[in-house]
Amino acid sequence: MTAYVKIMSIPPEEVLEQSIASAMEGVKREDMEKALTQALTAQMSMSESDVSDYLSKMADDEITEMYTMIVSEQIKAQYAEQAMSELAKMKPEEMTAGLEALMDSLTDTQGSVYYDELIEFSSSTYEDNLIELGCLDLDEPASINLYASSFENKDVITDAIKDYNKGKDELDQIKYTDYVGLMMSSVTTIINAITYVLIAFVSISLIVSSIMIGVITLISVQERTKEIGILRAIGASKKNVSNMFNAETMLIGFSSGLLGVLITYLLCIPINAIIEHLTGIANLKAFLPVPVAIVLILISICLTLISGFIPSRSAAKKDPVVALRTE
Repeated sequence: MTAYVKIMSIPPEEVLEQSIASAMEGVKREDMEKALTQALTAQMSMSESDVSDYLSKMADDEITEMYTMIVSEQIKAQYAEQAMSELAKMKPEEMTAGLEALMDSLTDTQGSVYYDELIEFSSSTYEDNLIELGCLDLDEPASINLYASSFENKDVITDAIKDYNKGKDELDQIKYTDYVGLMMSSVTTIINAITYVLIAFVSISLIVSSIMIGVITLISVQERTKEIGILRAIGASKKNVSNMFNAETMLIGFSSGLLGVLITYLLCIPINAIIEHLTGIANLKAFLPVPVAIVLILISICLTLISGFIPSRSAAKKDPVVALRTE
């Protein structure tokens, strides 16, 4: 419909020529200069006297051509205004039918005229259009995307870029954004925060358990005072008594550590089943490596030895005579 309105707003060539001829009939140079002075003064930031002087120096043909152009534009504007008022009364269906009928009746010459009037040509160049469409010169890339097949290869690419940038000016350096590194950094920060919280809880539990082991060992020393006295009476040294209690605490630490590892291995089975059911990821599994299990058992033994050190030293210092008299 927009095309039909624009076409109907353009006066036919015959009508335009007749209207121009009628408007130019009987017009003298003085009248042309007067009309042109008024028109140019309104359009340009010049005084009326300057425009008049400029026009007076022009030839008759130039004055006539300029005046004809202004008259032509006025006739086209009047014709378009009348056409718009008439087209406003038409329905969209009528405009569509009128456009189809008009296209069938147009000659090649008329079609070319309407084509020149309706088509708006862009000032962009071929290169500008290629850039707008995303076509780039491979010799002058704006950016390059690199995709590593593994995290190890990503680090290799990052190190290569850093080595290239060494000693280079800022304008010559390669600027890059490691999106995977940014995401992994965020995930690592969250995991580290959770890890620190868990470490705090584990540390509190270790401290409490160490205190309890020390208390239990101390109670055992108090309850076995007569046994300590008998051992010292039959020739056991202070070191023997201390080693006996250290061996007991070591057995407690080994047993507790081994029990904790076994329970962890057993709990991994239902935990992995629940994780796979909730996430649908078969490879996401919780497990305890054997070397880590051995280290945990050794840590348990060390903690119990440290916790039982003071009670064992207390047992070794007991006087055998006083210990035998204790009821």
